[in-house]
Amino acid sequence: MNEVNQYILDAIKINVWGGFSSPADVQELISDLLEEGADEQTLRQSVGNEFKAKLEAEKSWPKVTDFDRLDLVFNSLKDKGIICLHNAGYTMSDGHEDSHEVLHKHPIGKFFGYCFYHGQDLERAVPGGGLMLAYDHIDGDVPEKISVAQTIKQELEKEGFVLEWDGTTRQRIGIPNFDWKHRGSNCI
Repeated sequence: MNEVNQYILDAIKINVWGGFSSPADVQELISDLLEEGADEQTLRQSVGNEFKAKLEAEKSWPKVTDFDRLDLVFNSLKDKGIICLHNAGYTMSDGHEDSHEVLHKHPIGKFFGYCFYHGQDLERAVPGGGLMLAYDHIDGDVPEKISVAQTIKQELEKEGFVLEWDGTTRQRIGIPNFDWKHRGSNCI
């Protein structure tokens, strides 16, 4: 298999197993990534196979996965004034932008902070590289940002996650042993 096909196959796997993409989304991704040397027919056929493999694997997953627990934390944080986004854009700047867009849909003062992970974080998490969470305060500087992070940390630890964070704004909150299992889109 050549590099182009392997690169696109890896992207297909991340998108299927990430749980946020439908088969149509993954087919569109292939269209975006196709370049000379790609075996389009094989790549497109692999999408259904990958969704079937994921669906089969899900049968052996625990009833409540790390993703489910993270989602519970995100919902709990929302009640505490921190909006949380799954798969927010592809980069840190995309994640901040997406967070601000969501915040503008809510009344001023409802949220004091936000938290997210982005597509590059998802690419690391799906194959077992842990999950990193970004955070920020809506209006504040360092002390307020740390307060947001501490609230996130407390909720994650209540849910049983073991974290890596140095307590400063220079580092995102890491969940090094995050076992990515998101049932999400199960369409075949």
